[in-house]
This record gives sequence, structure tokens and C-alpha cells, in this order.
Amino acid sequence: MNKTLQLGDSGLLPPEIIPFLASYNLIPQLLSQSIIESAIAPITCTEAETSHALEQFYQQWDLTTKQKIQDWCLRYGLTQEQLELFTTRKLRVEKFKQQTWRHQLESYFLKYKRHFDQVIYSLIRIENRGTANELFFRITEGEQSFAELAREYSQGPEADTNGIIGPVELGAIAPNFAQLLCTNQVGIVQAPIPFGESWVIIRVEKFITAQLDDFMRQRLLQENFENWFKQQLNQLSPEEKTWMGINTKPAQLQEAITA
Repeated sequence: MNKTLQLGDSGLLPPEIIPFLASYNLIPQLLSQSIIESAIAPITCTEAETSHALEQFYQQWDLTTKQKIQDWCLRYGLTQEQLELFTTRKLRVEKFKQQTWRHQLESYFLKYKRHFDQVIYSLIRIENRGTANELFFRITEGEQSFAELAREYSQGPEADTNGIIGPVELGAIAPNFAQLLCTNQVGIVQAPIPFGESWVIIRVEKFITAQLDDFMRQRLLQENFENWFKQQLNQLSPEEKTWMGINTKPAQLQEAITA
């Protein structure tokens, strides 16, 4: 007898599953998960880790008896071994990240540290150069505060925060503007300069140096994992790339991966 995939009151036979997944655009998710599954296949968990993962799963699905567990596995066609792999999957992905990139984190962090450093700055941007010069004069002469003038004159969302922006990572700022901020002395009001279609007055309030703490380590592990995954997508067949929505022309494919 053919096993069926039970969905509510109906079931799907094996030949029907792929067309069903395709009709709901679930093939990309299936391909993505298969890439990850192949990578974590060699990763194992201890008995204690597996037991803990199973207990959490049983609680989540209210599988309070052996009979309920057996019925659930029967419904979805899973053996006990497959169930254990399913429930420990998240942990095995984390172990894969640790085993693959943990030893590279310090060098990776130092290489990109400037992107992770944060800055808090005050900004006034207006279209008219003359008005910008006048506002700069008022600030430097102590006639009005930066916050007052930003609130009244600035033509961006910073007007709602008294001109204050941040903390924001330097890597999230346009490179030329980030360079401008980095060359400014903290607390000194920068004379108006042209930037895009506006004139801007800037005062750096504070630089915050990034630290390689636990949060940053987890973030870098995830970044490395995502970069690895994009590389795996690049190795898919043309048909699989089509399912994933990746144009197979080399230049466009590269752009999709690095975007």
C-alpha cells in the first residue's frame, strides 16, 4: 500500500506531492532545506541533547502519551530516527555553524570591524545653501541650539528627533557619508557641505566601538552561514535556479547572490 501525506481530511500519494508543492510555490523552500540538510548530515547530537529536543517537541504538539507519539509519526510517515533528526535539526544547524566558522570569527570581525562600529550624530539638511550658512552661524554663535534648528528646518525624518540619528552602524551608511562622519571630531559642528541635492550640517555626538561579544559572535556566525548558502545556490542546476528565482546569466546571477 502506498503511503499518503495526510493534509486535513485529504491525503496525497507520492506521485502527487511534487505537483502539489509546485502549485503552492514550495519547491524553493524544499530546495533550500535540502541544501542545509546535506550539510548537516554528518552532525550528531548527544543522547541528552536528542532527549531534550524530543521533550520540547512533544510539549509543543501536546504529545503526552506514547500512543499519541506513535499516531503522529504514523500520520506523517516518520520513523523514530527521522523524528529525532527532525527535532534536533535546529541544534545541528547551530553546531554546523560553530564547527565551520567559529575559528574564523576573530579575523572576520577584525577585517570588517569598521562596518560594525556605530555612530550617533546630529544632522540638519536643507536645499538652500544660504539658509544652511545662516543656521550654521546661529549654532556656532550660540543663538539657537542644534536641536531647535533641526526640529524647525531639517527636511528629513531627523526633524522628529531633534536632528539626532543613531546609533547606526557605519556599514549601513553610504560609504562617502560614513567617511565624512569618521573624519569629524566629536562635538564639533561641521560647516555646511553639499551632499546629494541638499546641504548638510553635521555634528558627531559619539562613536561606539564594536565588541566581539556573544551577540556579535552569533551574528557573525549567521552572516557566514548566509554567505555560504548563497554560494550553494550558485552551484544549483539551471532548472533548480529557475525554481529559486535566480537568473542563470552569469552577471545577473552574481548580482543576485551578492545583493
